[in-house]
Amino acid sequence: MDFYRWVSLILFILVPIFSFSLSHPNGFSKISSDYLSHAKKSELVDWMVNIRRRIHENPELCFEEFETSKLIRRELDEMGVRYKYPVAITGIVGFIGTGGPPFVAIRADMDALPMQESVEWEHKSKVEGKMHACGHDAHVTMLLGAAKILQEHPENLQGTVVLLFQPAEEGCGGAHRMIEDGVLENIEAIFGLHVYLHSPIGVVSSRSGAIMAGCGLFEAVISGKGGHAAVPQHTIDPILAASNIVVSLQHLVSREADPLDSQVVTVAKFQGGSTFNVIPDSVTIAGTFRAFSKESFSQLRQRIEEVIVGQAAVQRCSATVNFRVNGLPSFPVTLNNKDLHEHFRNVAGDMLGIKNVREMQPMTGSEDFSFFTDVVPGYYFFLGMRNESHGTLQIPHSPYFTVNEDVLPYGAALYASLATRYLLEFHAPLLPPEGKAHDEL
Repeated sequence: MDFYRWVSLILFILVPIFSFSLSHPNGFSKISSDYLSHAKKSELVDWMVNIRRRIHENPELCFEEFETSKLIRRELDEMGVRYKYPVAITGIVGFIGTGGPPFVAIRADMDALPMQESVEWEHKSKVEGKMHACGHDAHVTMLLGAAKILQEHPENLQGTVVLLFQPAEEGCGGAHRMIEDGVLENIEAIFGLHVYLHSPIGVVSSRSGAIMAGCGLFEAVISGKGGHAAVPQHTIDPILAASNIVVSLQHLVSREADPLDSQVVTVAKFQGGSTFNVIPDSVTIAGTFRAFSKESFSQLRQRIEEVIVGQAAVQRCSATVNFRVNGLPSFPVTLNNKDLHEHFRNVAGDMLGIKNVREMQPMTGSEDFSFFTDVVPGYYFFLGMRNESHGTLQIPHSPYFTVNEDVLPYGAALYASLATRYLLEFHAPLLPPEGKAHDEL
């Protein structure tokens, strides 16, 4: 490449960044505070509150989010945001910015839970047996709020922000399905969040590395020979075999795992027999296992199968083990990229003050955002919403769960700021791999 082409390339890379810095005397850090100020404007707050309550009143379960999806598309249409639909049945992928690389994604989950809401208020769920009990209505609202902020600040975007409205987070593998539909093509980084009742409003929490455990399910059928309880010598008792299996599985953590490598094995289902005096032909047990590294997770899975089959054989029974219960894959470990952790600390610190950006311990719960972080660098954080003057908040998946709606502008501003500043600060635009461009742009 000759000298003049090198100069042209350098200018192409640096001029947008230099011109942006000159137009913002406080540098990129000003974006974060400006976005939060914008998000706190009464008209935007009122709009977000209205959106959240409409979604809350009409909860939909995994892969059934058709009305939620319709509401999102209607709002995107009004903003003039381009999007692709359907993705993973009910999902939506929106695009804001130049339409070219680099591409950074921000994600919100859409689905509700199969439970009856017990909170009596004006906007209680209108659907019997369904409730937004995990804050997904707030997550969708905040992503729509971020879209508004981004759409109104096009001068800040040196690339494309991809909005992922994901269905079926609650155990149905919606993220996995979205990846199969190609939503991560060209994506260089992805951010996600969850409302968090253990921190006050204006505080965020996360960490570098494993933030949530990988989670697998198992179901085993232990088969023997049934018969009358009065003559057990004529039977092969699967209840006895299953009982020994449950005890032996506990040894995997207590005697095989490194004490500094946190793991969990839980048997939560034990079904066998239907009366007091008949030994059944078979017993079904099922449970979950969790770990914070791919290696530990894989080892634990292998040993669970070996223990179940081996202990069954000791009691003269046979056993089959299924690790794809209801056809669902295991959830990987949710891993926060270390460079994105520093990016998060900088962005959130500029917006909220560094004292309100806290490190947290990893959680043994799982999150299907992990499917995304298993493919591209990602970052997941928790957004505080506690305010003692508003009363005590209940934990997610409780029929008494509520969202402090004061959290909405914080989430919207953080989504928008993390994406905007990633595009500006990490590198200049790169050409996508051949055949991988977002043609719909």
